Amino acid sequence: MNDVQAAFGMACRQHLSAFLDRTFREVSPADRVEISWYLQAVAYHLELCSRREIRRLIINIPPRHGKSISASVAFVAWMLGHDPTERVVAVSYAADLALKFARDTKRVMETRWYQEVFPAARLGGRAATHDFETTKRGSRYTTSIDGALTGLGGNVFVIDDPNPASDAHSAAGRQKVIEWYQNTLVSRANNARRSVIIVVQQRVHVDDLSGYLLENEAGDWTHLNLPAIATRDERIAIRSNFWHDRRVGDLLDPIREDHATLAQRRRSMGSQTFSAQYQQEPVPDDGEIVKWSWFKRYTAELSVEAGDRYVQSWDTASKAGELNDFSVCTTWLIKGRDYYLMDVWRGRVTFPDLKRQVYTQAQRWGIDVLLIEDKGSGTQLIAQLQEEDDERLPRPIARVPKEDKVTRMAAQTAWIEQGHVHLPLEKSWLATFQSEILQFPNGKHDDQVDSVSQFLHWITERSDVGKLIIFKK
Repeated sequence: MNDVQAAFGMACRQHLSAFLDRTFREVSPADRVEISWYLQAVAYHLELCSRREIRRLIINIPPRHGKSISASVAFVAWMLGHDPTERVVAVSYAADLALKFARDTKRVMETRWYQEVFPAARLGGRAATHDFETTKRGSRYTTSIDGALTGLGGNVFVIDDPNPASDAHSAAGRQKVIEWYQNTLVSRANNARRSVIIVVQQRVHVDDLSGYLLENEAGDWTHLNLPAIATRDERIAIRSNFWHDRRVGDLLDPIREDHATLAQRRRSMGSQTFSAQYQQEPVPDDGEIVKWSWFKRYTAELSVEAGDRYVQSWDTASKAGELNDFSVCTTWLIKGRDYYLMDVWRGRVTFPDLKRQVYTQAQRWGIDVLLIEDKGSGTQLIAQLQEEDDERLPRPIARVPKEDKVTRMAAQTAWIEQGHVHLPLEKSWLATFQSEILQFPNGKHDDQVDSVSQFLHWITERSDVGKLIIFKK
């Protein structure tokens, strides 16, 4: 064995990411995949599972990004290489997919390069493609959600895409997977204290298996969440003491899918499906507190007539840090007792930039009323704007929230359900707005919701909403 071969063998034994690169070339040579930072992150988290440093892992990642070869093929072969006595159960939603991943795993383990990297791991005993053993009595058992596990046990369970895309529209299908997990899989561990369960999937619905586990067993699971377009700043571990810093808006794999490609996918599959499968942020079919079907929609350009008024409602974040909420401004056109959402501005900014945005947004629309939540940075903003008394702005109206967020929004749902609130049919900000509205109160962010409920509370508490009395300087 020459020095290059020795170095290759050492790299594959020590790092799953190196082994994964060689596995891709073996089982999918036509689809050359660069082991970029996100596949290194996947490999590193799987390595931690092999050492029992993580015993419950959920990986959510868009389709066609190498999750199955990583988890169901390379990881299984790598584990059996390190410990030929290990017992692995690999599960997929469909029998044909489960069989393919088993066939690929066996193919890797039979190659010359694998046997040079892991000389102690040899196939023997049962040799069926779907269910094979090593000479040390380790094994890889393959099944599907509909398959049998009775009488069989394992130490490591890899559950690969348990929910097909059709489960997005099938409550019965989603419930079947959850019941299978509860009643069948959990009881199959040979040693419950050392068992490892890995769920790797693209999200399809808030109630898919990942959603169920994150909701009901949140404290037990490590969650590696990899949306196609980053929605927050975060630091992701890619190996021991090394991290990838991901910023809002960063693409997961810009070589494979750039902004234009992802925008086309969103248009072709619809924002709700795209949000689930590509952004890993599924939204309820029609919302929790606010139903999407309640909103009226407008398509034509709206003309401003006598008596119409523009109102802006600001919900400001306390800080501009990466883990803090957004500041949001919603712009409304009031026409009698109908309220048209014209625009949404949303961003993480410092206080000086926030203040500049207030002027910019106000002048852009020529607003008549300026509402600002009197809390956090909003309190300081109101004080400065009132002190400056600039003629470019209407005098800010401080809004002090008296109830919690859910109560405030729930109190305004009647106006939406009655058809008084209108949304545009198409706008660049609409998909993000829809996602937040439908996920509320269980989503990551609620700043747009707060801005909407603030406006609706202000307008509906007036004694005569059809004839606004506007106080201007």
